[in-house]
Amino acid sequence: MLIQTSNDFRKKGQAAIFSIILFVIVYILLFISAIALTAACVTGGIMLIAAKPMFFTLMIGLGLASFGLLIFYFLIKFLFKKHINDRSYLTEITQKDEPELFAMISEIVKETETDFPKKVYLSYDVNASVFYDSNFWSMFLPIKKNLTIGIGLVNVCTKQELKAILAHEFGHFSQRSMKVGSYVYNVNQIIFNLVNDDESYRNTIQSWASASGYFAIFAELALKFTRGIQWILAKMYSYVNIRHMALSREMEFHADEVAANIAGSIALEESLLRMDLADNSYNNVLNFYDAKIQENKASKNIYKEQAFVMGFLAKESELEMKHDLPVVKLEEAGIFNKSKLNIENQWASHPSTEDRVARLRKLNIQKESDNVPARSLFKNFEQTEEKLTQKLFSNVQYESERSNLEFDHFKEEFEANYNKDTFDKIFNNYYDNKSPDRFDLETSNPSNENLSFEELFGKDKVEIAYNLIALENDKSTIEAISKKELDIKTFDYDGTKYKASEAKNLIPKLESEIASLKEEVTENDINIYHYFLKLSKDQNSEYEFRTRYSDFANYEKSYEDRFKLYLELNEAFSFVSITTPFDQIKKNFRKHQPLESKLKEEIKQILADPNFETEITEQSRKDLDYYSKNDLIYFNNNEYFNDNLQHLFFAINNYQYYLGRNFFLLKKKLIDQMSGLEKKRVQPEISSL
Repeated sequence: MLIQTSNDFRKKGQAAIFSIILFVIVYILLFISAIALTAACVTGGIMLIAAKPMFFTLMIGLGLASFGLLIFYFLIKFLFKKHINDRSYLTEITQKDEPELFAMISEIVKETETDFPKKVYLSYDVNASVFYDSNFWSMFLPIKKNLTIGIGLVNVCTKQELKAILAHEFGHFSQRSMKVGSYVYNVNQIIFNLVNDDESYRNTIQSWASASGYFAIFAELALKFTRGIQWILAKMYSYVNIRHMALSREMEFHADEVAANIAGSIALEESLLRMDLADNSYNNVLNFYDAKIQENKASKNIYKEQAFVMGFLAKESELEMKHDLPVVKLEEAGIFNKSKLNIENQWASHPSTEDRVARLRKLNIQKESDNVPARSLFKNFEQTEEKLTQKLFSNVQYESERSNLEFDHFKEEFEANYNKDTFDKIFNNYYDNKSPDRFDLETSNPSNENLSFEELFGKDKVEIAYNLIALENDKSTIEAISKKELDIKTFDYDGTKYKASEAKNLIPKLESEIASLKEEVTENDINIYHYFLKLSKDQNSEYEFRTRYSDFANYEKSYEDRFKLYLELNEAFSFVSITTPFDQIKKNFRKHQPLESKLKEEIKQILADPNFETEITEQSRKDLDYYSKNDLIYFNNNEYFNDNLQHLFFAINNYQYYLGRNFFLLKKKLIDQMSGLEKKRVQPEISSL
């Protein structure tokens, strides 16, 4: 199998290789300079001691010699350091364990013309990857790769799709031309480790400095000198990394082409489009059990639950099913991400799913498919799922012995939580990431009183709302670039390349677009309000509707000030986590008493709020009540009272949580009522049919 590399790939590969050569030249120059400096320092130290032998000159001479040697050591230390990947979360398998899976890997390895992995591991998540340990000499010597396959991935794809995904991973290492990419990736990782990993060096310097005050002076000089060298290396790393990122974008496309030639375009496309849903389902299960830690509950098989959640979410989104798996269409995959901002030197190493799918469709390579579940490749997949689930939960600290939640109970609780924390799908996701806009409820007038429910929440209205969200997020990022809060050289916006210095010129354009879209969204929200106001009048529930709308609007108005209190509290008590003089600690606690009094009043309001009657657990209610009613002492006799500090920070963190939770609950009450009004309106029409 021969895959022709593109001109773009070759050009970017050449640029990446050139950047590495330049790095090596700069490093050699630094190395030669370090040798010269070391020789000069050692010679100078010996001459000083020889000229006037005495304790003072001996210490100064040794210190001077050590200064040169420490600089030299800094530049050679990485030659012997090996970067070892963490394997604690991995489970190794062999051909004896899973012969069918290894047979598929052998087939892929043969077709991609690369080497069989040194080891094969299973991981917890929805992913597959190739990794290897490396050191400086890896730039010149071959490296054996290891393969990781996530059980959360196997659980949500067919055999053909898994073959396509694994072929993509090995595609990065196939053919001589593709090896340029893997070489650049490896060198890039090595350089990163050289520039950033200096803990062992600092420990060496500190040990030397502690031997004598004389040595400490030269040790501090060596640190300052090496910081200068690090600055040069960091600049060179940035230069290499930008070119690596540009190349790795092309590498993704080429690896996709390799995968398509082995498993077909459709298998890779459909698995790509499903991955976000599969990953989201897996994370939903993890979040569910995070909330169960206090109850000492765990899962027997988290992957069985992942499959259930994926099916449940697919049904909620009315997705088509194929081979018992959800089919996510391209337009459905990107509906909620309308950003036009592309920061190339941050994340362009992976092209967008849209771009990858477009390339795959252009290739349109057809292959005979084996669409049975990928899990059938394993001898006993359920046993493997349970084994990894057990290993995953063994890392969680429980207060007492944990027990597994029954699968039927998980399903019931998950569905109940989902329905409690989501909005009715009749609104077409309009409210999922936005709230009803602020406007004067009494003086606002609809621009069109004849719009139907379908028009108010149609695809075009939803798109406008998400375009506005994307624009506001893009503007925030571009403002950060203009203020140099993000170290970005260039970025793409709506297909046009900009320098970081041009970011501020783009902001007025975005502000104008935001203002225009806001006007459209607010106009639609006013029309929605009056639509439901009319419905509520027709159904004799006007007072309830107006009350819920104004309750939410008023809370939204006060939310910003309340959240500001949370930020002030965080900042006020941050001194607890840093070394602070005793007298200052006492002054700080006295100074912040008025702020804490405000927090206690807010906590009392939360505890009395009927919205939280079933939201706050019995233990949390007891702890918050204790905090709000007692004047706790946090520091006395030059020591902190940790139990009382835990009460304080528990209250601060819960205050922030319940602020956001109340915002959601008020919004949900309003939207649930709107849903009920609409369903009541539709019911007579259905009955008449």
